[in-house]
Amino acid sequence: MPRPARYTVDVLLDAAAELLAADGPAAVTMSAVARAAGAPSGSVYHRFPTRAALCGELWIRTEERFQEGFLEALSSAEDPQQRCVAGALHIVAWCREHPVEAQVLLAGPDALGMADWPEPLTGRRKRLQRKLRKVLSELPDDAGRVNAALIDVPYAIVRRHLRARQAIPVSADAIVADCARALIGPS
Repeated sequence: MPRPARYTVDVLLDAAAELLAADGPAAVTMSAVARAAGAPSGSVYHRFPTRAALCGELWIRTEERFQEGFLEALSSAEDPQQRCVAGALHIVAWCREHPVEAQVLLAGPDALGMADWPEPLTGRRKRLQRKLRKVLSELPDDAGRVNAALIDVPYAIVRRHLRARQAIPVSADAIVADCARALIGPS
């Protein structure tokens, strides 16, 4: 029976996320991830053939983790306004609970070399984007207002705190909820 892998994909991606959160996307190199995880560099290369594959997997894993709860929040009620409020609040709560991973989302896929990701990763990302677009298209309000309620306002609120390496205050919840309600009228 083979022994279990000591340096799993998740261990290496966690190290990459910590590096990014501390020093930005450029800090995520194969050798830096190996050092941070205490792993031989061969363990990193065994799981990720290139830096682009490592960064792409980091982004996709983070996006999948975030989107799972986000899509659930957007499907949590019949009323579109309540759904938008729940989605906006999910963004703030998720970023508060996962500040390291939130830094990955804040960096964005382009900063993580999206143009060089292997095709299987770009395919996974496209599927994630399609799922999100489908749920958003089910909201009957103007797309610009929905985007403002679910993306622009919540991300503006959390971005300020994440960039300053501060905890996201509880008061952020009321701000994004009030803005979502103002942008998306009751049905």
